Order: sequence, then C-alpha cells, then structure tokens
Amino acid sequence: MLKSFECEVGGRALVIDTGKLAGQASGAVTVRYGDTVVLVTACISPEPREGIDFLPLTIDYEERLYAAGKIPGGFIRREGRPTQEATLASRLTDRPLRPLLPKGWRNDIQLVITVLSADQENDPDILAVIGGSAALSISEVPFDGPVSAVHIGYINDELILNPTLTQLDSSLLDLVVVSTKQAVVMVEATAREVLEDVIIRAIEFGHEANQDIIRLQEQLGQACGKPKVEAPVSEVNPEVISAISPMVNGRLAEALNQPEKLQREQALDNLKKELVESLGETFSEEEILSAFETRVKAEVRSSILDKGQRFGDRGLAEVRPISCEVGLLPRVHGSALFTRGQTQVLTITTLGSIKKEQQLDGLGIEETKRFMHHYNFPPFSSGEVKRIGTTSRREIGHGALAEKALLAVLPRDEDFPYTIRLVSEVLSSSGSTSMASVCASSLSLMDAGIPIKRAVAGIAMGLVTGDDGTYAVLTDIEGIEDAYGDMDFKVAGTAEGVTALQLDIKLKGINLEILGKALEQAREARLFILGVMQQTISSSRPEVSCYAPRVYKMMIDPDKIGSIIGTGGKTIRSIIDETKTTIDIENDGTVLIGSPDEAAAQKAISIIESLTKDVEVGAIYTGKVTRLMTFGAFVEVLPGKEGLVHISELADYRVDKVEDIVKVGDEVTVKVIDIDNMGKIKLSRRAVFEKLSEVSGAKVRDSLSTDYPFKKRTVRPPQPRPHRDKWR
Repeated sequence: MLKSFECEVGGRALVIDTGKLAGQASGAVTVRYGDTVVLVTACISPEPREGIDFLPLTIDYEERLYAAGKIPGGFIRREGRPTQEATLASRLTDRPLRPLLPKGWRNDIQLVITVLSADQENDPDILAVIGGSAALSISEVPFDGPVSAVHIGYINDELILNPTLTQLDSSLLDLVVVSTKQAVVMVEATAREVLEDVIIRAIEFGHEANQDIIRLQEQLGQACGKPKVEAPVSEVNPEVISAISPMVNGRLAEALNQPEKLQREQALDNLKKELVESLGETFSEEEILSAFETRVKAEVRSSILDKGQRFGDRGLAEVRPISCEVGLLPRVHGSALFTRGQTQVLTITTLGSIKKEQQLDGLGIEETKRFMHHYNFPPFSSGEVKRIGTTSRREIGHGALAEKALLAVLPRDEDFPYTIRLVSEVLSSSGSTSMASVCASSLSLMDAGIPIKRAVAGIAMGLVTGDDGTYAVLTDIEGIEDAYGDMDFKVAGTAEGVTALQLDIKLKGINLEILGKALEQAREARLFILGVMQQTISSSRPEVSCYAPRVYKMMIDPDKIGSIIGTGGKTIRSIIDETKTTIDIENDGTVLIGSPDEAAAQKAISIIESLTKDVEVGAIYTGKVTRLMTFGAFVEVLPGKEGLVHISELADYRVDKVEDIVKVGDEVTVKVIDIDNMGKIKLSRRAVFEKLSEVSGAKVRDSLSTDYPFKKRTVRPPQPRPHRDKWR
C-alpha cells in the first residue's frame, strides 16, 4: 500500500513514497523534488560473504535518458557503461552511507538508484543520497542513520538552498552537505575562490536544512520500517593481543619510523611473518593479522594524540618536501612534474580545436565539455603487481575532483577557444595523489601557455580523535595516516580562496569546530605550496607551444554561415581539405580556424572572407565566366555570387556575338555598376576599359597586350557574310 511523506525544502516539496514500486526489494522508495524523480531499492544477500574483511556495499546509479526526454547516441541507441556523472553520483551516495553501516557486516548490500524523471533544474544526485538513506532505514539492515543531503549555492553574497542547475551558472559555490541528526558526515564542493568563513557558514546552513528531511525519514522508518537484524560485532581476540604485545613493543615504533614507504611496509611485513611463525600453532593467521592491525592503528594514533608526533619526525602541520619541474617532455604542449614526499604526479596538457570537445550523453543541461582532466593510477605507483583494465571509479572520482579545482581559473571559452585536456599520471603514491594532481595540472597549464588567472594548489588534511574528546588535525597526510585516521579532507584553491573540497570521514559525524580548524590549517599549507610552485613558474607562458594548433577567431554575419558550409557541407569540407585546417562555426557567427601552420590558417581565413564578403557597387572584381547567353555572360565575382555582363558591356565597341569575346572558364575583370531590388548584380567590362583609359589618358581597346587585367581578344581574319553576298 502506498504511503507518502512530504516536507518543504527550499520552497519546493520533497516527497518520499514507498509501497507502490519494487515490492520485492528489502527496501524501496521514490524521491521526488520538483519534476525530478528517482527510484532507490536496497537488497541484501541472505548469507554473508566468506573470506573478506570489508563491508560489501555496492551502489549502482542508473541514468535513463528517457528521464530527460532524450534518445541515447551511438549506434545501438541504448544506455551503456555509466557516464562520469553517474559514477560520481554513485560515489557521492556511497561515501556518507558506508560509515553508518556495521563494520563487521559481511552480507552483500546493493543499492540501485534509477533516475526515472529529470527536470534538468533539480539535480538527482542529492535525491540518490536521501533515497539510499530512506531505503536502508526501512530495510532490515542495522543502519545508523538516517542522513540527508542538500546543495548550497552562494549568489550575490547570499546562501541559497538547493539552487537550480540554471542558478548554479551564476553561483560562486556549489556545496553538497550530507549530515545526520547530530553532525556532518560528508562535504563536497566546487567553488570560485570562496573564502573559508563562507564555506563554514554554508556547511552550517546545509546541516540545519538537512534536519527537516531527516525528520521526514524518521517518520517513514517508524511507519514502514522492518525489524532490524542484530548487527554483527567484529572484535579482536584479547588473548591474541596479549600474546603479540611483548613481541612488537618497541619494534613496532621502529618499523613505523622508517623514512621511506616501502621500507616501512617491508619492516611491518617482516613483523607479521614473525608473529605468524611464532604463534601460528596457537591462533589462526586471521586472528594474528587482525590483532597486529589493531596494534599498528593504536600505535599510530597514540603517537599523534599523546605525543603530538608523527612518524618520520614531522610536525602535525608540516608539509613534506616539495619539488616542481616544468617542460619535461619535448613534443607535448605542456608538462609538469610535482613531487611531495614520496607522492609524485606528472601532468601533460594537450590543446585541440573546438571539434575535439567531449560530447555528453547524460541527463544534465550541458551537452559538450571543453575542459577535461583524466587521472591514471597504475599499479607500479604503489609498487604493486595488478591487472590494468578499464578506468576505475576511484580514478574517475579523483580526476573529477582535480578538474573541479581548476575550473575557477581557466580562461573563458570566448577568450581562449581551445579544447583542453589534462592527463595526470601518478608515478608514485604515498598520500593524496589527487591533490598532487591539482598542483601538477596548474603548473602544466602555465607551461602550455594557457592564460589561467592564478595558480591552484591542493592539500589533504587528516584527523585523529580520542575517546576523551581530544583531537589532532594533520596537514598533508600520508597513506598510513589516511588508513588509520578518521578523516580525509581534500582542500584545493588559490591564494584568493577555495576552489574545491571533498570530505570523507570514518566517524559517525564531525563538528564545525574541527572543520574550521582543518580549513585554516589547509589554507596555510596551500599558501606554502603555492610559494614553492611560484619559484618554478610564476605565470603562464606568453604563447602556447609551437607544437600546439593556433586558433584564429573571426566573426561573420550569421546569415552567411550557409555560404561557408555549402550544400551538404561540401564547401567547408573543401576548405578543410585544401588548407589542412580545422574550422568550427557557432550559431552567433563566430568562426574558429585552427592550424599549427599560420600560412594555412591565413589561407582558410582568406577563403572564408571571400565567401562571406558582400558585392559592392563600384568595386572591380576578377572572376570566372560561368555561363554564356545570347544577351551576355554571367561572371562569378565572389564564391557563389555571379552577375550579368550584358553584351553591350562586354567591350568598348559593338559586339555581335558573346562568344567572340569570352567563353566559359575565362577569367575577366569587371566592375559592378548596379545591384537591383531583387539582388541581381549588373557588371560591366566596358567600365573597366574606361577607367584604364582615364588613368592612361588615351583610349584603350582590347588588344594582344598583356598590360591589362582583362581577357585578351583573339584577332580573327575577315569572314564571309552570306546575307550580304545574296543581294549582290
């Protein structure tokens, strides 16, 4: 039976329905906001998965293009692999829900989010989070929720709740805040150099707005929720802890203090092997390794909280050593290498014409994309042997985060009409490769001569909390601090403000005091990194690489676009084939010609100018004869534009036959003497002779002379005239 629950959010109704669709799922809801509707189902496997030590949660975000009244592109005309936006929406839903599920849960949980209707005003991504939370709340899974999500915009110095996709075009901030009843659990943002205090106010505003939606889900759970199964308890055998402690005391800290990541991992592996060999007859290997992980985590956290000391003798707010280099690769358009500690990223910039922009086949309002950042994380970057396959969700997510961080400083499309692609290759990983990609990308853009506003840098912040309420915020976390800490807070921006955020936590929530301290500490680190980067390259190079295509911009009358394209694209294809350039035409009459060869580009410009040029009365043109009639000859004075030279205007003497003077294909010089109301062009060859006569001061007639820019007359011998001979 259908049950419906409704509240008002940002002046619009948010409605959660259950009991009508997908009745065989463990939990199923539809969430509607405006005319955007998503169906979210939760299903749980009956038996736990054996041999795993993680929560088997899978979230599939299914975009159906019918939701926006679209038919998919491509040959098969149906949805295929998830788009980047679908993958990012899956990750956005996963990150706040996972910490609120039991850590020892081993039954598979699958959430399937299907977008049934998209009004292209209200983003379905936050509805996916709300729907995922609601579906889990009414299922039998012990879920420590509910959670809610909202978008926060910042327009005209005012915070806006759930701005529409159209409003976000003019917003300085697009912030997603996900929270429980008690605290914030996830934050993600794209910003245009927004100050940290505005970010904190926006997070607080979003957390307060989430409370109405959380109360709505509580009503849903009370009315429709299934009895919860008992949450499994994952505890380490205290006897194993007692057995391994004497063997690792002192030696564990020594292993963790190794200066290099690989040395540290090798020392820890040696300890593990020794423990298994010594205690393997008494305890299982799984118990020993679990107890060892518990001891390592406790050692890392106690060193930070009790001693204020990080392994490697680094301060809590200290950034690892940084080095930067640009222009490494000789034939690419831009390149930069950024190294921070043992994290190293190489980013390459490639410029292309507008035709190279990415075509988007999704539910959003944007259909093309001119700026792309792609992130690759090969197994050798972490010293591992793994299969290299398709791009992972993690690679897509990290690449998108760095892309968001750079959007605020890119030149406008009309000022820099190029398609820009960045590829970040992670060469070595030891913490926050996504933020290293931001730094390397910023350097690479400047090396390529792309006029960005300012350099962008990124830093990852960590957190360790104690049972007594104490906490420590860490700057520039390494992999081990990420693994055993409570937070991964990535912050990117310029010297003027924040451009991107992404907060993931392992706690049930985090308060604004900690977030404020983390943001301030991140700002100080960001300014330090920007100072190091500036020593390598302080601004964009004055010109793009000599190997990059030059793009030339010209404006034409929009009514003349058809003249350039031609029937079935024949004209524009011929120009491209002849000049070896790329030509992009926009509806407002903007024409972009791209070529690494300036001479070829200028030739294309000249052809386009001739195609779009208007014929002017009084102007002299040299054109080709296209047709002959008894009363005159038609001459094409400009591409696609021909006029008539009447037989009386072919020469400065009487002409009996047109063929006596010209033939099809001849080049002749003519003057435009009139254009009538119908647009018919009247030409004169006689007027050219008269003009030359005035210049030379003498009468000029057709002759065999090569001094004149008109058709030479063939001198014929006298011919018999039958009509005269008849009367003799």
